[in-house]
Amino acid sequence: MHVSRPAPLPLIPAQVIGSLPRPAMVRDLLAQRDVLPRGEWQARMDDCVRFAIHLQQQAGLDIVSDGEWRRTQYIHEFLLRVGGFDRCRRYQHQGESRLGLVVVRRMRTTDPVLVRDAQFLVDNAQATTKVAIPSPFLIAVRYWHEDYSREAYPTPDHFLEHLAEILAREAHALAAAGVQIVQIDDPALAYFCDRRLTSGHTIHDERLRRDWDIDRQFPGAVEAINRVSAELAVEVHLHCCHSVSKRHSDVQGAYRPILSRLSGLRVDQLNLEFAYPDTGDVSDLEYVPEAFRVGMGVVDVRRERLPSVDQIVALAQQGIDRLGAQRIALNPDCGFAPDAGEPPTIDEAYTKLCRLVEAAHRLRSRCDALSSGAGRSDS
Repeated sequence: MHVSRPAPLPLIPAQVIGSLPRPAMVRDLLAQRDVLPRGEWQARMDDCVRFAIHLQQQAGLDIVSDGEWRRTQYIHEFLLRVGGFDRCRRYQHQGESRLGLVVVRRMRTTDPVLVRDAQFLVDNAQATTKVAIPSPFLIAVRYWHEDYSREAYPTPDHFLEHLAEILAREAHALAAAGVQIVQIDDPALAYFCDRRLTSGHTIHDERLRRDWDIDRQFPGAVEAINRVSAELAVEVHLHCCHSVSKRHSDVQGAYRPILSRLSGLRVDQLNLEFAYPDTGDVSDLEYVPEAFRVGMGVVDVRRERLPSVDQIVALAQQGIDRLGAQRIALNPDCGFAPDAGEPPTIDEAYTKLCRLVEAAHRLRSRCDALSSGAGRSDS
């Protein structure tokens, strides 16, 4: 695949992954979606999303999203709009009993469901735009259950196939709306990096207790992503994180077990995590297939601690030393609030994004100085 970068992007662009923390006002508005008249609700949320876009631009980001402020949760919003899912499965997660969504009916295959959101972002941003969608494999792993889903989809593979079809149509609609980057979110691929999961040990998320077989399952996950990205005339990113819930990760482990298996993936950039402990290790970059650029997660979204610009620069420089500046972008590890109720504040996110941007500027200046020095020595 590998399309040219959206213009005009600088060397070492700074980007968000997707979500921003929702202020209390936005969370209240999300809770009123079925209470307020639709037009009034939409107008109020439009004003909020404009602020989310301006906040990112004020921080100086080169690539922005809409903050995902219209979404109650980064996967659930898509599921609820496309239909076929009910809350009927009780499971344990981090010691809490939760009632989760599962697919119980065939999903609707009508019009794409995120286009209006995307068009608003394109119309209101003065930066390169990105919209994230969940991957087919992620949804299939988390939301098919043999006790509830078989009437709609006899096996997870049937579900995965239909998901790929629907999400491919969604991705093409986003591109037609003018979105310049489509990001496919798939933390489920990182499950294969966690030896607790792959060796069958107990894990704190009951939904992940299953038979994990990378040789059997991984090719199908890649094939489904490729069906989504096929023939897209925009840049495509794969975001492969370790999940975020209440400032913790669901899984852990470096990326090395999966990187060589991504060589047939039809995307342009991998957005990976390196700032939070027990996620990616910078040495993993040596295993990234040459066709891909890498969005380095150099800012931790989980801990409240604010990294210094020097710390961000030092981590990013390790990636540049391995892959070269042309193949590196900088981003937070993950979205700041994949769920609307995540604890980071908008001020915390803004400060971290400003420091991310300053680090990108310093690294560009360093690269320019090295280039100028090399030019003088050659003359």
